[in-house]
Amino acid sequence: MTAQVARLRAFFLVSLLGLLLSACGYNTIPTLEEQARARWSDVQNNYQRRADLIPNLVATVQGYAAQEKDVLTSVVEARAKATQITVSASDLSDPEKIRQFQEAQGQLSGALGRLIAVSENYPDLKSNQNFLALQSQLEGTENRIAVARRDYIEAVRAYNTEIRTFPGVIWAKIRGAEPMADFTASDGAQTPPTVKF
Repeated sequence: MTAQVARLRAFFLVSLLGLLLSACGYNTIPTLEEQARARWSDVQNNYQRRADLIPNLVATVQGYAAQEKDVLTSVVEARAKATQITVSASDLSDPEKIRQFQEAQGQLSGALGRLIAVSENYPDLKSNQNFLALQSQLEGTENRIAVARRDYIEAVRAYNTEIRTFPGVIWAKIRGAEPMADFTASDGAQTPPTVKF
């Protein structure tokens, strides 16, 4: 009878330990990390969609605004720079790489704003269906980018909170988990853009 009681106690302790480990947060860290990485992929997907739309928008505007070559050139150059700077999921804990990525995307946003302002000088262009469709797609993409960044920021907040609070901090130290970098507003984001005609 003693051997059976000992086995039953051992089984009960192993079961209890398994239950405690499954509920203690060990799996929470990788789950939150993967959610943040997936959100980052969504951010990159939306930036890529914007980069894919830009050549069509530029080509449409070029047909009407040939003398505005400096604005068109700045858009093309900003797009090239923005697509050259990439941040992989493994770089999410490097705030400098995130800052460089954000800076390049901010320059592209500024160049696009100037391009849209140029279009205001060309009434035929403003009524062109191709331009209007591209402009609408670009506006929709900008909204998607904002939503994707917001979702990424929330996923990073949840992950960073988990690795800094108990019991996640214990598992984070064991796993070597590092905080992920957040999106931050660029230096000029507080100043509204000026549009001149």
